[in-house]
Amino acid sequence: MFMEEIIQRKIEEKPTETKAIKTYIFALGGLNEVGKNIYCIEHGGSIIIIDAGVKFPENELPGIDYVIPDYQYLIKNSAKIKALFITHGHEDHIGGIPFLLQSVNIPLIYASKLTTGLIKNKLEEANLSHLAHFQEIDSNSQVKIGQLNISFFSTTHSIPDSLGLCIDTPNGRIVETGDFKVDLTPIGQDIELAKIARLGEQGVTLYMADSTNAEVEGSSKSERDVSKSLHEIFKSATGRIIIATFASNVHRIQQIIETSVKYNRKILVFGRSMENAISTGRKLGYIKCPDNYIYDIETAKISAYQNLNEILILCTGSQGEPMAALSRIANNTHKVIRIIPGDTVVFSSNPIPGNLAPVTKVINMLSKQGAEVIVNNALYSVHTSGHAQREELKLMLKLVKPKYFMPVHGEYRMLKLHGDLANMMGIVNKEHTFICDNGDVLVMYKGNVKRGKKIDVGTKYIDGFDINGIDDFVIKDRIKLGNDGLISIVVPIDLKTNTLLKPPSIVSRGFIFLKERGELLIEAERVVYNALSKLLKNKVTLTDIKNEIKRSTLEFVYERTQREPIIIPVILIKHE
Repeated sequence: MFMEEIIQRKIEEKPTETKAIKTYIFALGGLNEVGKNIYCIEHGGSIIIIDAGVKFPENELPGIDYVIPDYQYLIKNSAKIKALFITHGHEDHIGGIPFLLQSVNIPLIYASKLTTGLIKNKLEEANLSHLAHFQEIDSNSQVKIGQLNISFFSTTHSIPDSLGLCIDTPNGRIVETGDFKVDLTPIGQDIELAKIARLGEQGVTLYMADSTNAEVEGSSKSERDVSKSLHEIFKSATGRIIIATFASNVHRIQQIIETSVKYNRKILVFGRSMENAISTGRKLGYIKCPDNYIYDIETAKISAYQNLNEILILCTGSQGEPMAALSRIANNTHKVIRIIPGDTVVFSSNPIPGNLAPVTKVINMLSKQGAEVIVNNALYSVHTSGHAQREELKLMLKLVKPKYFMPVHGEYRMLKLHGDLANMMGIVNKEHTFICDNGDVLVMYKGNVKRGKKIDVGTKYIDGFDINGIDDFVIKDRIKLGNDGLISIVVPIDLKTNTLLKPPSIVSRGFIFLKERGELLIEAERVVYNALSKLLKNKVTLTDIKNEIKRSTLEFVYERTQREPIIIPVILIKHE
């Protein structure tokens, strides 16, 4: 009896073994693409999200306004979501927030002062302010969520208040840069290189770094170089100056405004996003301008200015967007502005991938109307990237000295080149470098990182503000309509007698020009008539009839034109 009590006591006193908790790192967007950045850290019962961006559609996505990640994984694990951290206020990092908030509950959004202001403005426009709760942070803030401790460091980018993150977990430290560059003479805040170096000295397990300019040699130009070029342009321009840039490039906007005030030019602002950015920036103190220098579309009266050299027009449209202010000015469809020979138009940006053709089109239209168009070139540095180039990426790798490396934010070649750079420098060996795709999972445990089981991720195509998105087959139909057009075949049928009441009638849209190729459609009607006459000799269903119309029409049309238009059968049924 005594021995039994001793044994029982020892069993009760033996410490219970707890199941090991691993840390999981993955992206729902932002890998193998430029845009829709969203990265997740999951540990135990907690998920924190870093950024929630959109990607703007390219030409192969007709009618689409935004491309966002599919949030299904977050929806299924919504109870674990504790917070959303935002690195900075650009659309590819905040543009998806309205859609994310409608999909899952985000208890708290952590963002810097300006970033918070830009997000709030976006949510107010979408009538979604009630879904968001904010906590303002800066580079000195510290946040504890479960077993995760999050701290921050300032970075230099093309927008103020940019932050990088340090996430300390029980399994190791993760450093995520957000978008950054190393500008030693910045407009605005400095990058906190000393703080980053301390993190590196203390030890970084996994480094996640912006790879956008990993293929560009050298170092990026300072934002102050743009200021010098702006002064040269303002000195030499004899007529109006029209400058198009990204509305979110607050540093650039401030420089343009300062230069305009110095040269005594009144500032007329066009483009909703530009108006909103300037309004938010002025309200929060990031954009400074005397009230008597800046006007919006409601108060600007262009004809009141007799001296054209006293006008600056600041507008959207630097990427050739069809509905943006500059495109409408170039098309002569803007309700206020028309190009006057002698105008100087400045594109204070570089075309993002996929936008070169529309930008070139706008430049040509402006030039034909007598404007002098200035783009970023060797003569005028009217734009500098906000992303680190190879020498800056090397510096950050030297400072962080990570054990493992996961390049983020970039197309595959960018991620691969960034990874190769770390290997070449001897900072991280190839086996510790992970070139990932959206949905790939890294598992961090006791200071080591390896690949885990991939999760399902997808993409949603947003038309308007419908968060349900557009399916792939709708996109394919739109492309087919754009490329090959549509043929509708109207067939009147008496199902009781299984006979055609009239020959089929074909209507075509976007397929051929009827006056020139009308005989082709007449022949197609004959082909469909013969095919249906043969089919209707047997007992058939409406589905059989529709399929035969599609088959016979498509076979004939493809044989004659090598095109595959969308075929829409319209069956008119006789009723007694």
